[in-house]
Amino acid sequence: MDSVLRVQARIGQRALLLTTAALPLTGWAVHAVALHKQLAATRRDPLTGLLRRDSYTARARRLLARHDDLAVVLIDQDHFKAVNDTMGHPAGDAVLAATAARLTAWAGPRASVGRLGGDEFAVVLQLPAARLEQRLAQLVRMLHTQVVLDDGRTVDVAASVGAATPRVIGSRDLTVLQRAADAALYDGKHSGRAHLATAAHTTVPSTNGRRAGRPGTAVWGRAA
Repeated sequence: MDSVLRVQARIGQRALLLTTAALPLTGWAVHAVALHKQLAATRRDPLTGLLRRDSYTARARRLLARHDDLAVVLIDQDHFKAVNDTMGHPAGDAVLAATAARLTAWAGPRASVGRLGGDEFAVVLQLPAARLEQRLAQLVRMLHTQVVLDDGRTVDVAASVGAATPRVIGSRDLTVLQRAADAALYDGKHSGRAHLATAAHTTVPSTNGRRAGRPGTAVWGRAA
């Protein structure tokens, strides 16, 4: 009987040692998961869940380096200040969150979708030239669909869209493509159509990243 008790005691001590040794590892594992979540949170905008500017830029540049048939698309909400002023900031937040969800659904999981700040968004995605017109028109329709608030009120929304492709612009540099897309966007501001940048848009002077001047653009899509 004593021998049985001694064996059980030894087993108990070994189990205790194993458990004690595992505790630091478990603690580090929990810490690593928490740290990963914190890092992921710093990469994403808390309101919309989209990538912040730096994370969007890094992913966008990787896509541009690895793939052909890409499009850089900039989106700017129309009359957004009026939504905040007349319906309140919670309504404005709901519009931004809805826009982010629509952009994510439209672009797909392999794209880089980011909130650049305020009511400005950007997307870099693979988009064959043969489908560019159709897909941009689809995006415009999505962005012109009413947003329904939690209290049942509806918000009429609209957005201006500008797009640039390396094939047309002659560059795979993200800064150049975004400048061209931004210039095209402001050429078609409030038009209800997506505007595709031409090579001339890369030379448009700007102030604080905004356009000045108006080279010609191709116009696709129509507001729903």
